[in-house]
Amino acid sequence: MPKLKTKGSVKKRFKLTGSGKIRRKRANHSHILTKKNAKRKRRLRSGALVTTADEKRINRLIEGH
Repeated sequence: MPKLKTKGSVKKRFKLTGSGKIRRKRANHSHILTKKNAKRKRRLRSGALVTTADEKRINRLIEGH
């Protein structure tokens, strides 16, 4: 049986931390930034952790099922 491939889209969107948690980028920071205030843009710049409800599903995609 061949090795299972990691999903390319997931590889680009998520990173694993040292403790094994999954980091993601926040939405709404790619365009139409003129109407968003500096505080909001600053908050969006920092990433976030994936919720525990979604962790199992994303891990499966990272590891290749």
